[in-house]
Amino acid sequence: MLKRTHLAIGFAAALYFLPHMKNKAIFLSVVILATLLPDIDSGFSTLGKNKIFRPLQMLVHHRGVIHSYTVCIPLTILLSFYYPILAFPFFLGYSFHLFADSFTNQGIRPLWPLKFSSSGKIVTGGRIESAVFFTLLIVDAALLVKLFI
Repeated sequence: MLKRTHLAIGFAAALYFLPHMKNKAIFLSVVILATLLPDIDSGFSTLGKNKIFRPLQMLVHHRGVIHSYTVCIPLTILLSFYYPILAFPFFLGYSFHLFADSFTNQGIRPLWPLKFSSSGKIVTGGRIESAVFFTLLIVDAALLVKLFI
């Protein structure tokens, strides 16, 4: 999926839980950052373009280990021990990224290194993804309205 779709789905997930959070700014920021984080394994992504991630990109390929719950869950557990306020929003953003990518034709290997993969028929940047994105914009707008009513 494209960055805009990941941001839209992450924003929707964050808005859904936002009323129940004490530190709303931290929660929203971490969800949005974590929504983009799995794509650090691609040199074409917003975060992946940063030179600090080049060594990682030489070690792993896009939609490999970084796009798995094998990374998401241990990182979430680590955060829960050291920065508990960040654990839930991190898991929410990261896992929704994985969930969205599991519907693309490239798919993901959710339990890497197991060979099992989860994939669908959505072409990244295609018409169906665009429809999903615009639907998520409507959902985001509705959740924003609900937040202020």
